[in-house]
Amino acid sequence: MFRSLHRIVAAATIAVLVAAAGACSQSGGSGSSGGSVPGVTDTEVVVGTHTPLTGPAAAGYSKISAAAKAYFDYVNANGGVNGRKITYKIMDDGYNPATTQQVVRQLVLQEKVFAILNGLGTPTHTGVLDFLNTNKVPDLFVASGSLSWNQPQKYPYTFGYNPDYTIEGKILATYLKANFAGRKVCTFGQNDDFGADGLKGVQAVLGANGVAHSETYDVTNTNVAPAIGALKQAGCQVTVSFSVPGFTALAIGTAAQIGFRTQWVVSNVGADYATLAALLKTAAGPLLEGVISDSYLPSVDDTSNGWVALFRRLNTQYNNNTPFDGNVEYGFSVGYLFVQALKAAGKNLTRQSIVDAVERNGFNGPGLFKLRFSKNDHSGYGGLQMGRVQGGKQTLFGPVYTTDDGSGAVTSMVASPAAPPANGIPT
Repeated sequence: MFRSLHRIVAAATIAVLVAAAGACSQSGGSGSSGGSVPGVTDTEVVVGTHTPLTGPAAAGYSKISAAAKAYFDYVNANGGVNGRKITYKIMDDGYNPATTQQVVRQLVLQEKVFAILNGLGTPTHTGVLDFLNTNKVPDLFVASGSLSWNQPQKYPYTFGYNPDYTIEGKILATYLKANFAGRKVCTFGQNDDFGADGLKGVQAVLGANGVAHSETYDVTNTNVAPAIGALKQAGCQVTVSFSVPGFTALAIGTAAQIGFRTQWVVSNVGADYATLAALLKTAAGPLLEGVISDSYLPSVDDTSNGWVALFRRLNTQYNNNTPFDGNVEYGFSVGYLFVQALKAAGKNLTRQSIVDAVERNGFNGPGLFKLRFSKNDHSGYGGLQMGRVQGGKQTLFGPVYTTDDGSGAVTSMVASPAAPPANGIPT
């Protein structure tokens, strides 16, 4: 009885806090006349994030928020945005959905942040969508490709960043159809929208019968041997993996241990070479050679690319010269986009003004394909280029492909991204 009473009291307390926060948003917290905007003063704008600094997704991903903060430190050193310095509050959720709910509520209700920026993870961020949108908190550039972020009617304050996993699945499957015809294709995916949306995309191109076998994993269980064994038993010749880096490494390493030879094709979010190499250690070279992936940002090894050169320079100066990889590049690119959005929102910054600014779009950045943002589309990037590990580097090749998350065809284009501004700060 005591436990039941405790749950009732706790639920009632949370409901009161949510209602109070919602009332604050309605009575000036969103920038309406006569009230202050949470997290905004004449000299500062405070934003927060939830991210896995520890736990099953920490490998690689723990570097993202530090890189974004490093970019903000650079912008702050050059006067900030409209006279405001950016303060970035980074909270560890361990890739645990329950912890995500706790830290996001703390950021919004106690820390009074202006927005949540680049909250990471499909299973984690899904649980805070309703809370953030009910309280009219800008939920910007979610670090995941779930289709859930692109529901502007239901979640008007939420915007994605990564290409969604269904688009990615369609693009990967189109490449496989052209280059691995007749091979038995299987999938290995995270047991949530990440894996499900990716599988949906692959099947949209290959057909339901075009995927010979599918296995999933749960982030709370690192024993992937049964799943990898089942893929071997099914005779999978090509395996498409929708996995975070830790589980990509587990899958590839386990396959090698049991003598399962397959062509690995890995989602961009789980394919960063440096991250996988650190996890696989001395076995990395032969195990990763030939792995196929894709990307919507330029290769980190392409030092002739102006964006890569810019981010490498700022990484040395403001991020303790952290080993530069795809996660660091990602963090800088998100930071750059947020500064663009802040500038576009204007000096009279409100929560609604930044939502309006993102929907107006017109942003330029390092992406190989344009951002899709509009009033009716909150999905982020929509194009990817194929890549392959060759000689210890991820090399991008071929055209940039784009499609939709429905029945639209996969089409190709020649990418011509804009060059970065001379000082690395958007005008």
